[in-house]
Amino acid sequence: MKYIYNKLVRDKIPENINSIEGRKCNFKILNNDEYLKELDKKLFEEAHEFIEDHSIEELADLMEVIFAIMKYKNILIEDIENARKIKNNKNGSFNDKIFLIDVEQEEIDKREEKKMKKEWRKNDT
Repeated sequence: MKYIYNKLVRDKIPENINSIEGRKCNFKILNNDEYLKELDKKLFEEAHEFIEDHSIEELADLMEVIFAIMKYKNILIEDIENARKIKNNKNGSFNDKIFLIDVEQEEIDKREEKKMKKEWRKNDT
């Protein structure tokens, strides 16, 4: 029986699979463009898994993908923390549990229109 995965996996997965008698995996090493594309897919996969489970293990998997993206993009944790603090100072954090329902205005805001059209954004109205 052959199971098709076609996804980015952790470095030791092929070794672990091949160490089990009767199992053999095929894999390839991605080029940089493929790698970043697969990291993006993996980010969504791990986020969905965390949403389903809310476990420390799933959060750790999500963080591992984020760390891999940071390493690939040469982003330091200090840079992330600085950006987080700047955003918190400007817009606050998520401590107050505020849920924005809607905004009424007379003129169309092109920036908001662009945000609302993002593929991953779901409109539940």
